[in-house]
Amino acid sequence: MVTCMAAATVMDDVFRALADPTRRDVVARLTSRSASVSELAEPFQMALPSFVQHLRVLESSGLVRSTKAGRVRTYHLVPQRLRVAEDWLAGQRDMWERRMDRFEAYVTEMPADVVDEGA
Repeated sequence: MVTCMAAATVMDDVFRALADPTRRDVVARLTSRSASVSELAEPFQMALPSFVQHLRVLESSGLVRSTKAGRVRTYHLVPQRLRVAEDWLAGQRDMWERRMDRFEAYVTEMPADVVDEGA
């Protein structure tokens, strides 16, 4: 039970981090290469402390890690953590595809007079 709750907390953290468009953009940009805080913040019209809050949320969710060399903090994507969201979404897609397949089979096997009465 603890493992299941821990997994749910990890998933909640990942989805919470990805819920914000600024953070999704940062994740997308980090897929091509690591970047410093100033490089990541450049395209956004917000104060640096506000932007750093976004980075903290991403880091606390495990989606990114940072390293510091001198005064420069560089962020790196942790692609394995994206697997949490990917696995959950795949499970949802599979479930709904099975449900829709069953519904299609049900409607296809329905007698024609029942279908005509509903119209």
